[in-house]
Amino acid sequence: MPGPAVKFSRYQVAVVAILAFLQFTVVLDFMILSPLGAVLMQGLGVSPAQFGFVVSAYAFSAGISGLFAAGFADKFDRKKLLLVFYAGFVLGTTLCGFAPTYRLLLCARTVTGLFGGVIGSISMAIVADLFPLEARGRVMGFVMTAFSASQVMGIPLGLYLSNAWGWHAPFLMIAGVSLVVGIVIFTVLQPVDAHLKNQLDRNPVHHLFAALAKPRHQSGFAATMTLALGGFMLMPFGSAFSVYNLGIPLAKLPMIYVATGLASMFSGPLIGRISDAAGKYRTFAGASLLAIAVVLYFTRLGLTPIGVVIAINITMFTAVSGRMISAQALSSAIPAPQDRGAYMSISSSLQQFAGGVASSCAGLLVTQSGNGALEHYERLGYVVALSMATSVVLMARVNSLVMGDPGGPVPTRAAPARPAIEPHSAD
Repeated sequence: MPGPAVKFSRYQVAVVAILAFLQFTVVLDFMILSPLGAVLMQGLGVSPAQFGFVVSAYAFSAGISGLFAAGFADKFDRKKLLLVFYAGFVLGTTLCGFAPTYRLLLCARTVTGLFGGVIGSISMAIVADLFPLEARGRVMGFVMTAFSASQVMGIPLGLYLSNAWGWHAPFLMIAGVSLVVGIVIFTVLQPVDAHLKNQLDRNPVHHLFAALAKPRHQSGFAATMTLALGGFMLMPFGSAFSVYNLGIPLAKLPMIYVATGLASMFSGPLIGRISDAAGKYRTFAGASLLAIAVVLYFTRLGLTPIGVVIAINITMFTAVSGRMISAQALSSAIPAPQDRGAYMSISSSLQQFAGGVASSCAGLLVTQSGNGALEHYERLGYVVALSMATSVVLMARVNSLVMGDPGGPVPTRAAPARPAIEPHSAD
């Protein structure tokens, strides 16, 4: 039976808010390519395959930098590491805002991925350091509302800016907001360095290979690699499919993102609480089955009323959120505190590599007809459904490791870096 709900201090609430705003900017930077897809492909005169390479460039560079960062991810204060990579992310996003050609945009996305791809793993390590396992579902639920907020506020505003000033404008907007978030992180977030007291291996290369070699970690890596496939395959072509296949006018496209985002803002925290109360694997398995059914149906649609499209998108994104929230919370219990940074970085890298391959393959599986409609989109649905079913099986192994805990301790709550934190607690 689950125990009483863990109370969060004011500082912990502030950390959750900071990480949520941080993820908002990083997620928006990735997701903005989907609604801009139709405009960008037409403006730069690129094919779906070339557009897929723009998406995969971010993923591949993020995967490479994640592996590089894994060796020293546990050697430094996580706040300092976060600030360094976030500064690089802001630089890369700014370069996207000034890229005049396809090739330069490809290079700018590579730079953004080199830094932005590591930010998520550092954030998850901070969550695991500061919050106990029984409360991580709630924390992940709130942090993952960044996806919803990017749909409600970021994507519609990005579409408005792109319609008014061109597709470069949304990237400049993201860079400006990210600069403000970086200043807040610098001034509010306290050092996160309790893991440094448990360091046994100071050699970054050895630490990397040691983290890779642990069987317990390998089970987690195998499961999390499959999580990003659906997003990398379906989302980049979402706007083009909605406009040219489903018959949604480009001017009404923001309605879909706003409605879906608003629903997800409420469902995300609720799913987090459910995963803590009912079980993280049960939540993951149930959400996966729902997502499989919706994806197989959605990718075969033709002309569809916008109300039906909105309802399908709300259901699909709720299911995907349920998968990600429960999976991230469950996987965070795999590594010991002194290995969290390396494990999270490697896991993120493998997801990015898998996503990069997936987006490249998606661009090859889908073709665009003369009138703009995407052909063979249902093939993506079959591949995504298969990857989701595989992840259910692989995540069962992760669940058995965490529940039985063979091979390592379940991480405990780390002491705050500064003991003078106010004792007042808030829901």
